[in-house]
Amino acid sequence: MTPPDTSPRVLSFADAMRLVLSHATGAPRPPDRFESVSLLASQGRVLAAPIVADRAQPPFNRSARDGFAARASGWAAGSWLRIAGQVRAGQDGGAAPIHPGDAVEIMTGAPVPGGADCVVMVEHAIAQQGRVRLAEGRVAQSGENIVPEGAEARLGEALVAAGTRMAAAEIAAAASAGCASPLVFARPRVAIIPTGDELVELDQPPLPHQIRNSNSYALAAQVAAAGGEPVRLPIAGDSLEVLLGAIRSARGCDLMLLSGGVSMGKYDLVEEALVSLGADFFFTGVRMQPGKPVVFGRLPASPDHAALYFFGLPGNPVSTQVTFRLFARPLLEALCGAAVLPPPFVQATLSMPVQAKPGLTRFLPGFINHDLLRPAVSLVQWQGSGDQAAHARANCYLVIPPDAEQIAPGSIVTVLLR
Repeated sequence: MTPPDTSPRVLSFADAMRLVLSHATGAPRPPDRFESVSLLASQGRVLAAPIVADRAQPPFNRSARDGFAARASGWAAGSWLRIAGQVRAGQDGGAAPIHPGDAVEIMTGAPVPGGADCVVMVEHAIAQQGRVRLAEGRVAQSGENIVPEGAEARLGEALVAAGTRMAAAEIAAAASAGCASPLVFARPRVAIIPTGDELVELDQPPLPHQIRNSNSYALAAQVAAAGGEPVRLPIAGDSLEVLLGAIRSARGCDLMLLSGGVSMGKYDLVEEALVSLGADFFFTGVRMQPGKPVVFGRLPASPDHAALYFFGLPGNPVSTQVTFRLFARPLLEALCGAAVLPPPFVQATLSMPVQAKPGLTRFLPGFINHDLLRPAVSLVQWQGSGDQAAHARANCYLVIPPDAEQIAPGSIVTVLLR
């Protein structure tokens, strides 16, 4: 058997991102772990089977505008057509086909009467005394303002593909096809192990040298938002034996997240514990800030358990959340059955000068104003990767490339949405 690779591997951010996405692409989806849920309960879940049209969409030739339906050939310039009736949405217009020289008043969404091949918008027509003609300079064309039967979907055609995460648009499409109970993948179970003797739980008053276990809650929220089921395990103190027990208790989950204990200190024992369990390490650090000590790897399969991907996330709260967003979330979404996508980077205009030391890719808490024409981003003043108050005031991360020393206001910069 090939021994696990435990050599240090510190990668650039770009290389680390490519490696994670590569593993996410090959991550095993749980093909037999799915369930039917009510339509509204499917929000945020990933489809295990496509939603298909139970009939053509639209099921009839549908008017796209309020106006007058007729034959295009009858709308000669200046000629008057007799208004032979009216058809509205929800009314069967096919029972009364129109005749040459006639037009029918029609409402948006209504079935186009047989014999009509165009709808002239009400704004482009002049109606008086039961007759209608085109407004000056207007021409009618066959097919104008008509959505043909089946143009949106044919019977049995997929409206929403398997692997799609359900949101409002997808739920609406399912409802249009009468799908009340879509089939979705089960939520992957994600073990969350906070480490460190300095941590106490929320119901305990911390001593002056202690801090509350906030990372466990932040990660649970991030896991749930990504579609996973968080499994919060007890705090693991700085003891190899305790860490080994915590990791073993996570083996029944689909992904394991450890926060803290991955730096170079005497009591940073996470990597040692993982090595003793035969872990393969894909990287043991990334040239980034915050989050440089982040670890990514996999525990081997055993007779009782499947192989288990893990991330060792730095313990500082901002580092923990940044590295989850960048690395753990894409892999978790793949385990949910969703398409593998990189994090959502966008561009914005920098509204303040920024100075940085080259060598690391930096993800600094920022605030983007989402202006319609020219979104602008500024840094949030913070005291480093332990500053949770500043992090809570941010709504994005300003990405500083590793070769940048100064970025002037007005520059176009990359932003990671949170």
